[in-house]
Amino acid sequence: MNRTIQLQDLGNKDYKATWEYQEELFKGIVDLKIKNRREELNLETPNYFLFVEHPHVYTLGKSGDEHNMLANSEKLKAINATFVKTNRGGDITYHGFGQLVGYPVLDLDNFKSDIFLYMRNLEEVIIRVIAEYGLKGERSEGETGVWLDVGKPYARKICAMGVKTSKWVTMHGFGLNVNTDLR
Repeated sequence: MNRTIQLQDLGNKDYKATWEYQEELFKGIVDLKIKNRREELNLETPNYFLFVEHPHVYTLGKSGDEHNMLANSEKLKAINATFVKTNRGGDITYHGFGQLVGYPVLDLDNFKSDIFLYMRNLEEVIIRVIAEYGLKGERSEGETGVWLDVGKPYARKICAMGVKTSKWVTMHGFGLNVNTDLR
């Protein structure tokens, strides 16, 4: 069981290029797990945590609704943004400058094979990190992510989350609004 996580700071990188890189890491772990089972091996699977900042992009999760996208192609072009349909869960998510994006590509068999616990742990990490900066992050019942001022009319999401798992391997992750221009 390998609990070591390789941290990679990708800097400012295009969403699609980062997604392709995640897919490569993800496939490598899944293929190794299949090989381990098929050949009765016990080779350790790696774990990765990618940090990145993306140029303006809106992404749509496979469970999302394209009608929730408020900007049309003309508006996207005017603000120099792109739109990408992804294979993660969730609906529309914005990524852009001033947002810290984290993509854990983990073999949950190395930790605990429980996607509900994984998502709550991701939320807890964000809640604890922003607390270090004097912000009170909270969960909002029935919603995934981290919120500020839950239960108030001006509640707002500070961290969106959407993941994909296969054979207990994760990809995609979270977008934490640090200094993001959300206009």
